[in-house]
Amino acid sequence: MRARLTLLVLALAQLVIALDYNIVYVALPEIGAGLGFSPHDLQWVVSAYVVTTGGFLLLGGRTADLLGRRRTFVAATLVYAGSSLVGGLSQSAGVLIAVRAAQGIGGSLLFPATLALINTIYEEGPARNRALAVWGAAGAGGLCFGSLLGGVLVEAFGWPSVFFVNVPIAVALAWAGSRLFPADGPPTHTRRFDVTGALAATGGITLLVFVLVHAPQAGWTAPSTLLGAGLAVTLLTVFAVVETRSRDPLVPARLFAHRGLIAAMAVTALYSATFGSLPYFMTLYFQNVRGHGAFATGLAFLVPAVVTALGTQAGERAVARIGVRRMLAGGMALGAAGAAALGLALTGDGSYPLLLPGIVLLGLGQGAAWTGMWIAAASGVPARDQGVASGMASTSLQVGGAVGLALLVALSSGAGAHGPPDGALLTGIRAAVFAVAAGLACGAPLTLTLRRTALTAA
Repeated sequence: MRARLTLLVLALAQLVIALDYNIVYVALPEIGAGLGFSPHDLQWVVSAYVVTTGGFLLLGGRTADLLGRRRTFVAATLVYAGSSLVGGLSQSAGVLIAVRAAQGIGGSLLFPATLALINTIYEEGPARNRALAVWGAAGAGGLCFGSLLGGVLVEAFGWPSVFFVNVPIAVALAWAGSRLFPADGPPTHTRRFDVTGALAATGGITLLVFVLVHAPQAGWTAPSTLLGAGLAVTLLTVFAVVETRSRDPLVPARLFAHRGLIAAMAVTALYSATFGSLPYFMTLYFQNVRGHGAFATGLAFLVPAVVTALGTQAGERAVARIGVRRMLAGGMALGAAGAAALGLALTGDGSYPLLLPGIVLLGLGQGAAWTGMWIAAASGVPARDQGVASGMASTSLQVGGAVGLALLVALSSGAGAHGPPDGALLTGIRAAVFAVAAGLACGAPLTLTLRRTALTAA
C-alpha cells in the first residue's frame, strides 16, 4: 500500500508540472485583458515559465543529489504553492510574469527530484519501467488535460483560478512526500557544491532559452538577441572551463562518457521539438481558426490526453517485448504518421472526427516515446548521479522544445505570409504540423542508430 501511495504522489507531482505548463494557454486572452498585457508581452506568461525551468534544471538535479531528494521535493512543491497563491492575487502584468518565473524555478527543482526518486526507489528493470510508465502517463495526460481544466476554470471562475487550483494540491504533495519518501541522510560534506559552475550553467542556459523564445518576435539580428546570445555563449564557455578544473563539478565528466545518457538526451530534445510543440499550434487552430471558446478548446484536447496516457502504458509493455530501441523508433514512426494525417485533416470548416485518426496515432506514439526515453536516460546511471542525470535529460527536453517551437513559429509565419490572405493562419499551422511529421520521420531511424551505438554500450 505504501509503495502505491508513493508512486501516486510522484505521479501527481509530474501532473502538476505538466498542468502548470499548459493550463494558462486557454486563459491567456482573459489574463491579457484583465491585467493590461500588450500583445507582444502576453507570450511571457508562458515563456517566463519555460525560460526559468530550462535554465535551472541542472542546478535542480545536482541539488537533489547533494542536499537530498526528499528535501528538494518538499521545498519545490512549497515554492509552487506560494508562487501560485501570489499569481492568483496578482494585479499587474509584471507581478504575474515574476510568478511564472518562480513557478519555473519550482519546476526545475521538482522535475529532477521526482525522476531521481523514481530511479532510486525502484530497481532498474520491470519495476522501474512500470513506475516510469505511470509517472509518464500523469505527465502526458497533464499536458493535454491542462487545456481542458483551464477552459473549465476560466469560464466558471475567471483566470485567477488556474493559479489557485495549484495551492492545495502542492501543499498536500509536500506533506505526503515528507512522510512517504525515504528519509535523506545529512547533507554530504565530502562533495562540495560547484557554485561557480552552477551560476555559469544556470545563467548560460537561461539566456540561451531566452534568446530562442525572444528572437522570433524581436528578430534574430536585434541588439537584445545578439547580446543575449553572446552572453549565453560566454557563460557556457566559462561553465565548460570550470567543469574541467573543479574537484566536484556540477556535471561529472563521467556522465558525458555515458553514451546511453547522451543518446537519450538527443531523443528528448527531438521529442520536445516535435511532439511538445503541437499543442501550441492546435490551440491556435481551435481558437483562432475555428473560433472555439476556452472550454470547447480544452474539450478538444480530451481525446489526445486519454490516448497519450494509454500510449505510455503500451510503451512500458513494448519495452519488455521488443526493447527500448525499437519501441522508441516505433513511437516516432507512429507520431510521424499521425502528424501527417492531422496536417491533411486541418481545414477551415472540417469536423473534429476528421482529426481523430491523426490525433490517435500521435497520442500513441507520443506516450510510448515519452516512457521509453526516460527509461533510456536512467539506465546504467549510478544512484549518486540520478539527480543530475535527470537534470541533463530534462534540460535537453526544455532546450529542444524552445528550439523546435522557435523554428516552427518562424516556418509557420513564413508559410502564412505566402499563403492566401484569408487563410494565412491555417496555412502556417498546417506547414508547422507537416514539419513535425518530417522531423519525427527522420527521428525514427536516427533513434535506431543512436540506440545501437550508444545505449547498448551503457
